[in-house]
Amino acid sequence: MLNKIALALVIIGGINWGLVGLFDYNLVGVVLGGDMSTLAKVVYDLVGLSAVYVAFTGWKS
Repeated sequence: MLNKIALALVIIGGINWGLVGLFDYNLVGVVLGGDMSTLAKVVYDLVGLSAVYVAFTGWKS
């Protein structure tokens, strides 16, 4: 279950960074009340931790 959650968060982060790079549009920030809102920062932290987790463990279904 942890692998699936981590993968979902990594995908969300990747899509968000793609939107930022291509269109200068931060979807996570927009949905969660601004780029620097507490909730957005929590999501950014979780995405980052998930990326580290996936990088070290690999993704397994």
